[in-house]
Amino acid sequence: MILDCFTVEPSGLGVPPYLSSYVRDAYSALRRALPEADVRYVTIDDVRWHLNSGQPHVPAPASDPLTYAATANRETALKLLHDAAIVVVVGGDKVPSVHLHAVNGSLPEIARALACTRGKTMLLGPLSAYAVSEPAEFAGLFDAVHTHTLTSETLDRSTFAAADYAAQRADRESYVGLVEQLSWEPIAEIELYRGCTRRRFCDFCNEPVKAANVAFRTVEDVLHEIGLLARAGVRNFRLGMQTCFFSYQNRDEKQIEALLAGVRETVPDLEVLHIDNADPLAVASPAGGRIATLVAKYCTEGNCAPMGIESFDPDVIERNTLTCTGEILLRAVENVNTAGAARGPGGLPMLLPGLNLIYGLPGETHGTHLANLTWLSRILAAGLMCHRTNVRQARAYPGTPLAALGEMEPPPSAAHFNTWKADLDAVWDLPMKQRVYPTGLEVPGLHAFFVNDAGTWFRRLGSYSIQIVEPGSTVALYTKADLQVTGHAPRWVYGERHGL
Repeated sequence: MILDCFTVEPSGLGVPPYLSSYVRDAYSALRRALPEADVRYVTIDDVRWHLNSGQPHVPAPASDPLTYAATANRETALKLLHDAAIVVVVGGDKVPSVHLHAVNGSLPEIARALACTRGKTMLLGPLSAYAVSEPAEFAGLFDAVHTHTLTSETLDRSTFAAADYAAQRADRESYVGLVEQLSWEPIAEIELYRGCTRRRFCDFCNEPVKAANVAFRTVEDVLHEIGLLARAGVRNFRLGMQTCFFSYQNRDEKQIEALLAGVRETVPDLEVLHIDNADPLAVASPAGGRIATLVAKYCTEGNCAPMGIESFDPDVIERNTLTCTGEILLRAVENVNTAGAARGPGGLPMLLPGLNLIYGLPGETHGTHLANLTWLSRILAAGLMCHRTNVRQARAYPGTPLAALGEMEPPPSAAHFNTWKADLDAVWDLPMKQRVYPTGLEVPGLHAFFVNDAGTWFRRLGSYSIQIVEPGSTVALYTKADLQVTGHAPRWVYGERHGL
């Protein structure tokens, strides 16, 4: 069986409704190695529900982020863990990542879940890097650790390098049995390649640690996997499990168009086709502008190309080998706006850039925050649009140059992060939300996905979909609705259903 504790990485997402490549690889490996076995899938949320006496942590009608992602196996989750011959734990970061509707499984939670197992236990996913670098904390928990991939040929031993794509394809057969165990409509995270195409790597990024060399999947291999998912009923796809979509096949525009057109041909009734991750160096190039046009042509609206400028401060850029400058980022934002700012039939722009900022990197000063505000104000003044901005504090992943620096003096953002983030909200995020989602905008095709004191939260499936809050309402989860925008906040907008 598979125990999904959810994964969040710079190059990929595995929090429901996303169905990660790790979960699919584990399912395929178990099915191929044990063809007569019944391979079950449960989430850490199922386990939490059992350990809380079979109930959520908050009273209805509010949604509980700790028990939200229920599978068809919720009622028997602990028995399945106890009886399983093999348990593959898909684990994310060591420090839980908190989302509105989800919290990935922590190491103590995983240890408690495995206390009732009798079979072999295996760890797969980003958490494996910590199991290798800090073995004492993981002592006795796992019989095998897989830092990258799991195949039917490696079930009996630990692996510390990725299997080649041919071996993974050989394991794939059908995802029907996996998808039918989900209680939500999934969006499948699709990997296009491993590694980073840059010549110099950012000091904080774990992708070069995961894959020192670039290895591309063929268009045919990607389409084969998407076809299997489509036959299992999946209609939502994100080409997101790589460092830069635009750099697929070294920015080969013909290959990229063959991929995007091929997805459309393979799944003619798809509902969502989005991308994730874009290197601003690639997007700012002439080829990047043409590729952005292809993305806008073949993908569905509301799409986002998130770009990691990380910092506009020249000193931070130099110290951390970030390579992208404010001037390059501005060209990249312009290219994406030119290609994708036009709105689709559902009211949203076809493709907009997203921005990633990291505070706490070496070289940071109070001037770093001023540089960020200055450049963001310049983008705003140019009349450009951005889909979303992700602001976070630096994390030192094992094996990265940043981790090798060890303990450092706390940077200014350690004391001022919340204040600086509030500055960004007021100066950048709020006016950008007002620009992209103006009051009165009709947004159809939404579904209710969370209820709390603020009201009911609606969204579409997709890459960083805008969240629309209807204040004071309590709407059953997954209820479909069309909303009209009535107000704005830095991270979401407010709306009202028609007829209310």
